[in-house]
Amino acid sequence: MAWQKATGYGQRSSGEVQIGRYKQVIGPDLRSRKVESQTTETSIAVKALNRMTRLGRATYERVA
Repeated sequence: MAWQKATGYGQRSSGEVQIGRYKQVIGPDLRSRKVESQTTETSIAVKALNRMTRLGRATYERVA
């Protein structure tokens, strides 16, 4: 566990989990064709996902 704290592994893992959650909830593909519309679509999706995340996530406890 010490190497994870030393290398910041948890931050990377957290980011990867959020990307996986985005793809699962929103979907892996963008629906818009124009870059400006894709930017807006992504922004809206991220705000919605962040709101869902703030509402609550399961808490985990390590079992030794």
